[in-house]
Amino acid sequence: MKFVKSLAGLALAGALAAPALAQDPTFFRIGTGGAGGTYFPIGGTIANGISAPPGSRPCDQGGQCGVPGLIAIAQSTTASVFNNAAVQNGELEAGLAAADVTRSMYLGEGKFEGKPHPKLRIVANLFPEDLHLVLPAGSTINDLGDLEGKRVGIAQAGSGTQVAVLQMLDAWGVNRDNMDEAELNNSQSAERLADGQLDAYFYAAGWPVAAMVQLSSTKGMNLHSFTDEDMAKINEIIPAYIPSAIPGGVYEGIDAETKTPAVSAMLVVSSDLSEDLVYQLTKAMWNDNTRKLLDNGHAKGKQITAETALDGVEALGVPLHPGAEKFYKEAGLLQ
Repeated sequence: MKFVKSLAGLALAGALAAPALAQDPTFFRIGTGGAGGTYFPIGGTIANGISAPPGSRPCDQGGQCGVPGLIAIAQSTTASVFNNAAVQNGELEAGLAAADVTRSMYLGEGKFEGKPHPKLRIVANLFPEDLHLVLPAGSTINDLGDLEGKRVGIAQAGSGTQVAVLQMLDAWGVNRDNMDEAELNNSQSAERLADGQLDAYFYAAGWPVAAMVQLSSTKGMNLHSFTDEDMAKINEIIPAYIPSAIPGGVYEGIDAETKTPAVSAMLVVSSDLSEDLVYQLTKAMWNDNTRKLLDNGHAKGKQITAETALDGVEALGVPLHPGAEKFYKEAGLLQ
């Protein structure tokens, strides 16, 4: 009898262990940005959409509709430059990054001359990131040249914003030698501006930006509206930055439209990831369940669509991942 019970116990243990072994979790890290920006909440929504942890209810039974066994995690980082480097080095599986920085890093040009990142691959174009040049309430400037000698937040080291902003400022004769620059994330910059420690700061992100919503409703702020001529000049310097606008009413006290350049945010992965995994996660990104998550999350989520996922990608010069390419062809979005 003891022998029979032992066999039964072993059989039960084996039956319980088999599904567990078959469903070992796959962890998938997505680099985002600071908690006060747009990358972090959007990255969190994407992570939720593509996840389906072992043991979770099937999608058709009201469970998660992501990649079976995948646990995706949005990690707060210093954004584009860091994310692309970490994807290249295998420290992250994916990252959100600005289009211009992704191109420069992939090709090894500009600031990244001689340091190409050949493993970078695109999964999708996500949303436009509008450049916010934030000023104290009631303060204005004529153009970027007026920032000479001022205390200016140029975003974090390792961010795409900083790379682009330094190029823009240089075209107006402003650089680290003739301004008092501060390398801060968006939340820190907003706090310093509110405390009178900064005269201006830059941040490229999809509106509304949480830290600016808080700043505008407490201390107040102003946004610099670029002239059409200045935006054309910026587009010539950095072709990935195109004319855009932040509608009036997005931030309290700013009722007029703000003209400003914008760059696309991309979801980037490594070429080391298998075609099947990236195919599955791309498919999960564009299913009905993820659509609901995007529509009910951050305001920029509504602009993230399968129909715009390939906008600008071919011209960018960074390849699609074969897994993403396979999905878009099946979906009739790519020839």
